[in-house]
Amino acid sequence: MKLLLTLLLCLSSSVQAASWLTWPTVGSATLRWGPFDVYFSVLRTPAGRYEANRWPQALSINYLREITTDELVKATQDQWQAMQIAVPATQQQRWLAELGTIWPTVQNGSQLTFVADASGGRFYYRPQPDRAVVPIGGRFDGAFRDAFLAIWLSPATQYPALRQQLTGGAAL
Repeated sequence: MKLLLTLLLCLSSSVQAASWLTWPTVGSATLRWGPFDVYFSVLRTPAGRYEANRWPQALSINYLREITTDELVKATQDQWQAMQIAVPATQQQRWLAELGTIWPTVQNGSQLTFVADASGGRFYYRPQPDRAVVPIGGRFDGAFRDAFLAIWLSPATQYPALRQQLTGGAAL
């Protein structure tokens, strides 16, 4: 009986974790670095349109090549520095350390999704398209949510063309 309850709880968590998959796509974009495709990203919302600071939102990154955990964390740090995110360096370092413990090395076909809501958000991981989506790590607060999503969705992003594609051309 205990095993059955545990199994049901796990299945319930997987179903809840994947609910964003039924949301309409707002937009999608591919990040290219030189001749290489790095990832394909998709933004989803329940209404299928982007509004800044309107929750929930799900940003999925579908990787097209292997990237180590350290490279993912370093790229996040580099983006925050380039954008001059208004978060104390000590807080950024705590977040980066936590990301280093929960993010896997991704492969071609791996997917990381950040599902954001009014109070923060959390990450989900799918190792390959034929595998289940699983939550990774704990919940992050609203300050992290805003800093993380800013990499792709802020008007100050280093990749304005990707932002425009992801947001469906939304100016907000």
